Amino acid sequence: MTTAAPASAGTNAALTDTVLSVDAMGGDNGPATVVAGLARFLGQRPDAKVILHGPEAELTALLQKRNLTSKVTIHDATEVVKMTDKPSHVVRNGKKTSMWSAIEAVRAGQAQVCVSCGNTGGLMAMSMLRLRKADGVNRPAIACLWPSFNKAGFNVMLDAGADIRADQDDLLAYALMGSSYARNGLEIKRPRVGLLNVGTEEHKGRAELKVAHELIANAADAGDFEYVGFIEGGDIPSNKVDVIVTDGFTGNVALKTGEGTANLISTVLRTSLKSNLISMVGAVFARGALDKLRRKVDPRRVNGGVFLGLNHTVIKSHGSADETGVEAALNLAYTLAQAGFSDKLAARVASAVSLAQDTGDGNDAAS
Repeated sequence: MTTAAPASAGTNAALTDTVLSVDAMGGDNGPATVVAGLARFLGQRPDAKVILHGPEAELTALLQKRNLTSKVTIHDATEVVKMTDKPSHVVRNGKKTSMWSAIEAVRAGQAQVCVSCGNTGGLMAMSMLRLRKADGVNRPAIACLWPSFNKAGFNVMLDAGADIRADQDDLLAYALMGSSYARNGLEIKRPRVGLLNVGTEEHKGRAELKVAHELIANAADAGDFEYVGFIEGGDIPSNKVDVIVTDGFTGNVALKTGEGTANLISTVLRTSLKSNLISMVGAVFARGALDKLRRKVDPRRVNGGVFLGLNHTVIKSHGSADETGVEAALNLAYTLAQAGFSDKLAARVASAVSLAQDTGDGNDAAS
């Protein structure tokens, strides 16, 4: 098997290849699904290199079946973070797990991005411990891509579940981090930011939302984004915004609701089109349009939440992801690694968050 490119600890600067660190364990469907997704990914990205973390004997057998042993390096890790494990338990007892090993490879500079299907709370806690929060960040956030009517095809929403608590300062930081992600990840020069609320009227919402509304508006010019004000749930997939800011509880509920609705539409549509001969004939003629709809609403296509506010890039794949979802998360990781996203965002987030304290230095964040 190949070995990872050497690098000095704590930096990715020495890497000349695009290297991803992948936790093979912890997902609902087991390592076979991760390896299947990895095979699809490497079929499209033959230049990528992967470090796979988990029990060596088990992973070697899975890689051999798909002729991937020459393309993937295995880091042996005998233990697994379970979905039921509490973050505090993971931090205290996780040093021998595949998740810890995957994060450690990024920390040591052996890879640019870590990808895991495992326990979200455990992954965040472990990432904060080993990779550390960026300067000025109180609570990192998970940013997800939401299918939308925008030219890029997606809106960025955060927080999608990293922390259910968020005060006005956290929401301001999310706006700054989210706009930086949209600028660097989606190439939107001046992102439009909206704050999710129960209505667009300024008198609506909790007290911290009203304060955050003012803070974000005041930071817009210095942060080089456009603030559109309060938005409602129906605006999440709209062309009205590029970045949706909310707390982790609300964001996660919205995300799971959207995914469930997309699955419902897909299932009902498929059943209806098979209900009788006329429907099946119509489906044949409408196949192109139906395939386009299916791809647009397929939650697997945008699988992968990016942890923002850390000094390195970590991507959380859905625990229930199939091989298509795993491939999507790996493609996202590859894109961010190719763009040098980790180094850019760590610097930009640090300077952007400082705007909350000193808007006079706003030009530093516009990147």
